[in-house]
Amino acid sequence: MPPPFADDALAEPLLDRWLDDAELVAPRAGRDRWLREGSLLLRGWGEPHRRYHTVEHLHEVLAALDELRSAGHLDEGQALVARLVGWYHDLHHDPRAAAGSNEQRSATMARDHLHQLGVDDRVVDAVEAGVLMTAAHEVDPAGRHTPVLEGVHDADLWILSSPADRYAAYRAQVRAEYAVVPDDLFRAGRTTVLERFADRARIYRTAHAHARWTARARTNLAAELADLRS
Repeated sequence: MPPPFADDALAEPLLDRWLDDAELVAPRAGRDRWLREGSLLLRGWGEPHRRYHTVEHLHEVLAALDELRSAGHLDEGQALVARLVGWYHDLHHDPRAAAGSNEQRSATMARDHLHQLGVDDRVVDAVEAGVLMTAAHEVDPAGRHTPVLEGVHDADLWILSSPADRYAAYRAQVRAEYAVVPDDLFRAGRTTVLERFADRARIYRTAHAHARWTARARTNLAAELADLRS
């Protein structure tokens, strides 16, 4: 059964976005290689077992990064790197995998693929760091809160602040994606994950997201946690 979302409606515009960015970071690779990589990325995001980690999520992450760029948090170069993180951060996703292993695998794939395209080592390092950050959503334990890491952190968590109907759909998608997990274990695990965000003094790292997204995120988190605990 395919994901409950019209993936095809986003595939073409997403591929166009990828081609624009690939030309900037890997100009020598050429259009054929950009297309092959873009097609591989979209196939990954379109795997049939996915329900939440689909091209819809990718589209939302990129849109959130656009918003943060427009708000002045990211300059053009930083936004480009952040978008590359967005493309690769859930490229590998197995709901049965151990915590952190999906992000580790995705980071390895990002490093390998970007190197093969001829992307600068500094960009590859920054993309790898961004992908790994999404495992625990801790920007940097050493305190180096770069604009790229902060932007990716917030964009990946934009969904917590989504409108009520989108958040309800997100909840259903997450449950469907983890359908193999029994209800009691799912509720316990989901509660632990959401409490970690709800208990933070600050959910979002950037000034824009903190000001614009926090109130709705706390409302959504409180409502879902109340349901999980009932």
